[in-house]
Amino acid sequence: MKEKLTYPFTAIVGQQSMKEALILNTIYPSIGGVLIKGEKGTAKSTAVRALAALLPEREVVQGCACGCEWGNWNDLCPDCAERYASNSLVKDKSPMKVVELPLSSTEDRVAGTLDIEHAITTGRKKFEPGILAKANGNILYVDEVNLLDDHLVDLLLDAAAMGTNFIEREGVSYSHPSKFILVGTMNPEEGDLRPQLLDRFGLMADVKGECDENNRKEVIKRRIAFEKDPESFINEYSEAQRLLRENILEARTIVKDLDPDDAVMDMAVKISIHLGVDGHRTDLTLIKAAMAYAALNKRDKLQPSDVTAVSTLVLPHRMRRNPFQDANLDIAELDKWIHSTFSTQ
Repeated sequence: MKEKLTYPFTAIVGQQSMKEALILNTIYPSIGGVLIKGEKGTAKSTAVRALAALLPEREVVQGCACGCEWGNWNDLCPDCAERYASNSLVKDKSPMKVVELPLSSTEDRVAGTLDIEHAITTGRKKFEPGILAKANGNILYVDEVNLLDDHLVDLLLDAAAMGTNFIEREGVSYSHPSKFILVGTMNPEEGDLRPQLLDRFGLMADVKGECDENNRKEVIKRRIAFEKDPESFINEYSEAQRLLRENILEARTIVKDLDPDDAVMDMAVKISIHLGVDGHRTDLTLIKAAMAYAALNKRDKLQPSDVTAVSTLVLPHRMRRNPFQDANLDIAELDKWIHSTFSTQ
């Protein structure tokens, strides 16, 4: 069967905040994923599916259902750990994938299942991999995440934070690595996520339809051109794709050597205190996102301006709101306030 061709990431018109949030997470996955909020028809799903094409192949253990990373011997699933001890692992390569989680998923389908009877009768654990195993090392995409059962969202966010999926059934336990870039999309008209869950997403991008007439026409032109001749359209953007891919790979190297100094940390702390956000996750995410932003811009030293540059991706979904307050925070006003307040600091 012919492989389905994916619309190029660099061909998406506008939506800079969404594209930036996704790219920053590919540079520094520890940021904690992206929640993309917006009305229907704003390229949310298109951008997520296009993201994988920007990322290089992964070196994995051949035949591993959990996608264990080759060379990361301290973080293997039990099966690979056993094979590693007997020196029988073989290296393989796997392209980056977008693993989608259907809204109808059960907990067993997400986390995987253990065959209890097999464990009792043979003394060996038999694990049936779930979506979290398939997502390891890849992009885990949940469309309409606000409609997913809260306990499943909790399960995803816990696995994303720990990098491990832990399953326990009838006293039998099993764990495997589950490191992925979590991307959730949602239409606010269909309901919101609980504040406790919102806070667990590293970044949030609020997207809207283009208001500029020329941009809207360009969206139509590009989509029709892609549908008429996808191969020629993809080829037209191959150079832009290559340049962005190389930029991401270079940024991944740069970010490893970045260390935030006191001035940068002061900026993050002051912004969090001024806006009255709860907890310390905001401060940490501001710093991580600023590191990825600096690396993307090929800088080997963080600046306070890097913190303000990413603040409108980190802060809106974490600011305190009372029950009667409009949940649609004006991001333009927030951006204006941050830059006017901290521009001279």
